[in-house]
Amino acid sequence: MDYIILDLEWNQSSTGEEEVTKVLPFEIVEIGAVKLNSRREMIGEFSELVKPQVYHEMHQITKRLIHLQIEQLEKGHPFPEVVEKFFAWCGEDYIFCTWGPLDLTELQRNLRYYGKKPLADGPFPFLDVQKLFSIGYEDKKSRRTLEYAIDYLKVEKDIPFHRAFSDAYYTAKVLALLDKKVLKNYSYDVFHIPVDRKSEVHVQFDSYVKYISRGFADKAQAMEDRVVNETKCYLCRRNLRKKIRWFTSNGKHYYSLSYCDRHGYMKSKIRLRKSEGKMVYVVKTEKFITEEEVESIREKQKKSKEYKKRQNISKAEKK
Repeated sequence: MDYIILDLEWNQSSTGEEEVTKVLPFEIVEIGAVKLNSRREMIGEFSELVKPQVYHEMHQITKRLIHLQIEQLEKGHPFPEVVEKFFAWCGEDYIFCTWGPLDLTELQRNLRYYGKKPLADGPFPFLDVQKLFSIGYEDKKSRRTLEYAIDYLKVEKDIPFHRAFSDAYYTAKVLALLDKKVLKNYSYDVFHIPVDRKSEVHVQFDSYVKYISRGFADKAQAMEDRVVNETKCYLCRRNLRKKIRWFTSNGKHYYSLSYCDRHGYMKSKIRLRKSEGKMVYVVKTEKFITEEEVESIREKQKKSKEYKKRQNISKAEKK
């Protein structure tokens, strides 16, 4: 399997008044990519400018970041032509790798706008090299800039940053230096969410599990779903009794605490998100935690109760 390290540059409306901004907020103006083989050796390059079809003025922020003029872009080719050439270059057996998840989102928005075939009918795995750098070298939570990672790894800066190909090139340099074990921590693109129960995602990593649900009409329906609500030990497959039932402080993130006689305390976290089609879906992660982390969950629940109590008092005072 090859690694396709992708980076995109895009332009946006200068006025924000066009109706098209609702369906295509960012128009891709450059596609850059590097191909690595299974040994993470560079075996190919791709770099193409895209001729604007929607936004014919360069937004000031875009111009400042990527140093491109509309006159240069006019010499490129339309997106459908460039993207077909790009997919042909990718080959058959590969996985996308990006610095952060945004490039794949915007690629799929542009594909949809031009009526092109989607990357997949549902969620698909990819490597978020920004996240992998944090897992491999830092605290697993921080998200650094690409240039920070290059400086940290003491990689030679032999071409300028902030063009599609150069950023793909440096991202590939980071990927090549990561420990092979880190590459197991792939992410899932959810531009297209699961359509039914059978296509929902259940995946187990070294220290946690992830579940991506199908779409629901609203938050209440999602939280009432049996699979969303359940807490099951992912090591011995037994249903667990919750020590702390689902609670939230912001209405978007929910937490619960369960206990397994064999494996200890398990933390469950639900993140509620909206799909492109405006349906609500769930990303649930579960992992076994330390006693210190258990106390952190209990403290979080305590603060949630206090916050709700203050809210209720405030509402009562306004009546």
